[in-house]
Amino acid sequence: MKREIITTADGSKTIHIPEWNEQYHSKHGAIQEAYHVFIKHGLSLFSNTHLSILEIGFGTGLNALITCMEAEKQNLTIDYKGIEAYPVPSEELSSLNYLTELKAEAFSNIFHKMHAVTWENENKITEKFRLKKEQKDFREIEDNNAFDLIYFDAFGARVQPELWTEEIFKIMFLALKEEAYLVTYSAKGSVRRAMQAVGFIVERLPGPPGKREMLRGYKSRN
Repeated sequence: MKREIITTADGSKTIHIPEWNEQYHSKHGAIQEAYHVFIKHGLSLFSNTHLSILEIGFGTGLNALITCMEAEKQNLTIDYKGIEAYPVPSEELSSLNYLTELKAEAFSNIFHKMHAVTWENENKITEKFRLKKEQKDFREIEDNNAFDLIYFDAFGARVQPELWTEEIFKIMFLALKEEAYLVTYSAKGSVRRAMQAVGFIVERLPGPPGKREMLRGYKSRN
């Protein structure tokens, strides 16, 4: 399947799949979307603590990078697990401009280390950030009561509806600790209903540029 590097509206690049007319990040701004969905409405719920994060769709590593950057600001120690069925080739990663657009050249070695470290093993990226990348299908996740926060960043339901079903969100629900959160850029009614059906309390929130709304799910204490 053909893949292209494109520039999004905020100047940051992403990967475009013409056959699906789908991108790894919003064409309205890759960095803006990542910060709005996963930091503003996810990571910012936490401070001065140790937490575990699961990312569904590790992809280009943008969400992991900005989470590592924000960990210092919010005094967080993070164990981060990224699930990816199809790792991004190194030649595509080298074409991305996140460090420049973020004015984060000081994090260059950290970002490269995130992609260079071995899969299936826990790796110390910084004193406050540990990363484990796992190459597998989302249906193969077996973690239970393990995460404080899930970044659900799979390809959209329009092109991969099987990733936005009750079956998948049940796996997500079980993987979360009590009083934990799942955030996603999606606001589709079918996605909201699937999340609610497995037990999430779901709220609609203002979406990133180009989207009216997004969703955040909460796993309450029984």
